[in-house]
Amino acid sequence: MAAQAIEQKLRDKLKATVVEVVDLSDGCGAKLDLLVVSEKFVGMSLLDRQRSVHEAIEEEMKTIHALTMKTKTPEQYEAMKAKG
Repeated sequence: MAAQAIEQKLRDKLKATVVEVVDLSDGCGAKLDLLVVSEKFVGMSLLDRQRSVHEAIEEEMKTIHALTMKTKTPEQYEAMKAKG
């Protein structure tokens, strides 16, 4: 699975400004950890944010065994960075 392809889809479909894809696979299926920052998340519930990520990478989800994600607005991301 190409992490770059997932990153590009999230940037294109969600207008994400920050996308981090970490591959945690250990031989028993694809395991990914995502951080997605998008202005589109403003006003969205956490569940709706996650749904939008799933929809953006719908094709790739067929081969992903486990997926964890953090979905942030730009403001939330800056606050997260400030906390360290």
